Amino acid sequence: MSGQLDDDLTHPNAGQDVIAVDEDDTELETVNRLDAHTGDGIRHRAFTSLVFDEEDNILLAQRAPEKRLWGTYWDGTVASHPVEGQSQEAATRQRLEEELGITPDQYEDLRITDRFEYKRYFENEGVEHEVCAVLQLTLHDRTLTPNEEEVAGLAWVPYDRLREHPEWYRQLRLCPWFEIAMRRDDR
Repeated sequence: MSGQLDDDLTHPNAGQDVIAVDEDDTELETVNRLDAHTGDGIRHRAFTSLVFDEEDNILLAQRAPEKRLWGTYWDGTVASHPVEGQSQEAATRQRLEEELGITPDQYEDLRITDRFEYKRYFENEGVEHEVCAVLQLTLHDRTLTPNEEEVAGLAWVPYDRLREHPEWYRQLRLCPWFEIAMRRDDR
């Protein structure tokens, strides 16, 4: 047990904070990111960003295997948490550049399209209890430089086919927040 505690204390997330929120996404306080994702979790603010190309394909990103939660699962491009004082849009722009090398001159129409709350446990490793904003954008320049510490793989997938037949893509093991965002999307 002591080894697990030591691993938790040295985990990179132990040095970061997230924004705890109520069910209406009203900011309450900042809490340690590792604490927010451990035990029963603490509800906090998050986002997932769905990147489309001009042919309505969505860019899926496979999470790096070293991720504590949902490593090797496929996500709807990028997902993370804004820091105190940061907007969802600014946080999305930052993560797009950090994870995929995508800069604002490559896309337009970054916008929030939805928001939902969910809670999901991952094996014996932790929990996601988030109020998640969904942001979408259209990428005009598909030049990508993925950060291997964050992204293990990329795939452009026809979005309508993925939404209509998610069972065809089960081998991809999709992140739960992405599946929720996709089911709720009225694009």
